[in-house]
Amino acid sequence: MAKKVLVVDDEKLIVKGIRFSLEQDGMEVVTAYDGEEAFEKASNNSFDMILLDVMLPKMDGFEVCQRIREFSNVPIIMLTAKGDDMDKILGLEYGADDYITKPFNILEVKARIKAIMRRTAPKVDPKTDSNIIHSGDVTLDTDSRRLKILEKDYNLTSKEFDMMFLFVTNPGKVYSRELLLNQIWGEDYPGDARTVDVHIRRLREKIEPNPSEPRYIQTRWGVGYYYHE
Repeated sequence: MAKKVLVVDDEKLIVKGIRFSLEQDGMEVVTAYDGEEAFEKASNNSFDMILLDVMLPKMDGFEVCQRIREFSNVPIIMLTAKGDDMDKILGLEYGADDYITKPFNILEVKARIKAIMRRTAPKVDPKTDSNIIHSGDVTLDTDSRRLKILEKDYNLTSKEFDMMFLFVTNPGKVYSRELLLNQIWGEDYPGDARTVDVHIRRLREKIEPNPSEPRYIQTRWGVGYYYHE
């Protein structure tokens, strides 16, 4: 089945170029040109990926991303015309999985999309015969990509789920920020270690009873992060 992508930008030439290129790769592309239209289409359709510009009329990309995250963990790549790190960090804070700075090479856009789609495809722990992974209070469903802790469901972004999967299947193993960046985002990812810190903080805010004293995702100071069963 063709992958379905929502492309959101108020610059119609950019949308046209992205759409043409993705359709050449066999993807189904839906377009939107302002924030309200983007949110409406994201609410009423199922997408495999959303490319979301930051500067949009009616509702900016950050608000669209934040509102989508209230009901969906669809992968979101933010498109920003600014080189300002704050835009990138804000995008991650609001729940984006990745960001690309304009002007961009369409080949890079497609490579990022395909890499995220590969990583968000249903995974099965090779150590188990089931798509359900249990570890202490934590249960991961690799088909639906859902997390449950003590019978409570948590809606994670694709990157948050990937990190939990890595941690839970390797309890006690300490991962440096650089290693997590390579494992989750890929060796060619141009971002820096702050990306990892932002995602760890957001993950803790979701799943930890007290994020300032984490129970599950713990820090080994000066080394990195690890999962405590």
